[in-house]
Amino acid sequence: MIKLFIGFDPRETVAYHVLSQSILARASQPVAITPICLAHLREVFTRERDPLQSTDFSFTRFLTPYLCDYQGWAIFMDCDMLVRDDIARLWALRDDRYAVQVVKHNHVPKEDTKFLGAVQTKYQKKNWSSVMLLNNARCQALTPDYVNHASGLDLHQFKWLGDDSLIGEIPHGWNHLVGHDAPSPDVSLVHYTTGGPYFRPWQDCEHAGDWFAERDQMLHAGQKLTQVEAKRRAARLTVVTDKRPAHRKQFMEST
Repeated sequence: MIKLFIGFDPRETVAYHVLSQSILARASQPVAITPICLAHLREVFTRERDPLQSTDFSFTRFLTPYLCDYQGWAIFMDCDMLVRDDIARLWALRDDRYAVQVVKHNHVPKEDTKFLGAVQTKYQKKNWSSVMLLNNARCQALTPDYVNHASGLDLHQFKWLGDDSLIGEIPHGWNHLVGHDAPSPDVSLVHYTTGGPYFRPWQDCEHAGDWFAERDQMLHAGQKLTQVEAKRRAARLTVVTDKRPAHRKQFMEST
């Protein structure tokens, strides 16, 4: 069983569900997907919100080993992503020599703000923690008390390990940064780190069409409608006509 934890933020609810769909649609092994949601962690996570954090899961991601009772392995990933490959291929990269495995980006953001006006912070190991293969037994420093009180840099720069040699590497294609990495059609995981296509300013970003196609698959229902039901449904549909690209033209059902 592949244990996979996804950071959840209510402002990006659709992102969580589309990412989950993209994982399930391509997985060749059973996957258990768990949202890391603040509302579920009130008795564990007591840290006050940091003015620099851009999502609800900026720090709660580091509770993944605790949520696994520090046993086995787990994958963590941000919700602003799309998986375009079999997640079992990432799972197969687990290496017991390491406590955590990541894509080791050399990422220095050019912009000062990201989605919804959040501050774009710049620090070493930026985005390393956005996709993590976690060897939970070797991450026991990540107690709830430590996650509640450690600095953001101590957490995201893996200072809790005490030794960078415990950080292994996974192929770059498992955390492709849209808008920062060179455009590529052949990547395993797309990371809309500046802003996802579900936010209007980024609806034309790289791999936006892939995201909208996955959303449509998530919304698909294979039921057969009777002629009467089909006519009633058609009467409630309004065609949204504009000059947007084809992948963003859609039907919206009025309520």
